[in-house]
Amino acid sequence: MVENFPKHVAIIMDGNGRWATSLGKKRTYGHYIGSQTVDKITKAAAELGVRYLTLFTFSTENWKRPKSEIRFLMSLLKNLLRKKERLFVDNSIQFNVLGDLSVFDEKIRAMIYKLIDKTKDYKRMRLSLALNYGGKHEIVDASKKICRDVQNGNIKPEMIDEELFAKYLYTFDMPDVDLLIRTGGEKRISNFLLWQSSYAEFVFFDKYWPDFTEDDLRLAIDEFKKRKRRFGGL
Repeated sequence: MVENFPKHVAIIMDGNGRWATSLGKKRTYGHYIGSQTVDKITKAAAELGVRYLTLFTFSTENWKRPKSEIRFLMSLLKNLLRKKERLFVDNSIQFNVLGDLSVFDEKIRAMIYKLIDKTKDYKRMRLSLALNYGGKHEIVDASKKICRDVQNGNIKPEMIDEELFAKYLYTFDMPDVDLLIRTGGEKRISNFLLWQSSYAEFVFFDKYWPDFTEDDLRLAIDEFKKRKRRFGGL
């Protein structure tokens, strides 16, 4: 793989609801079509050689949405976990989840852990869904774990540096984000992978997530290849 190819691509899949509304349909229809876009982009990313693909699926702030929409999203998640196993098996893709799963019902958690275990040996690409995820929450959670380890004598305060801190994050065994893509026309990070995206390259698309295509992913990667990453140097 060429040196300037993004190893870890993260995507904020924005605009499902607005896409559906623009067509005179319910927001939930946009989420349904958006889930099909996930399939296409996941396969395309694996074919292009991306090693880690992380998708912002449900944030800690999304619980503020109408209860009817949340119920639909939970139903859609169950359907994805039940029916998408073939996608991972056929394409040798490892399934992973980032976030606090304690809020989900037992059935969803069981389905998640089953799919993680089923695909744990696949090495072609890791697809991570950020579920009940918030960047600030992740950093606070990591800090609490470090405090507990200091109290228990497992580590000393002077041992804490960026490398050690990163081991307490959800992404402890993943590289930082190289390329972050956001659809939907907004140009903000929205509390997504704050630590991991500190030196990521950003590419924004005005089109909504259901309209995002494999060619758009290639365009974003081509744009990434053109950029000079200095990481604070010259």
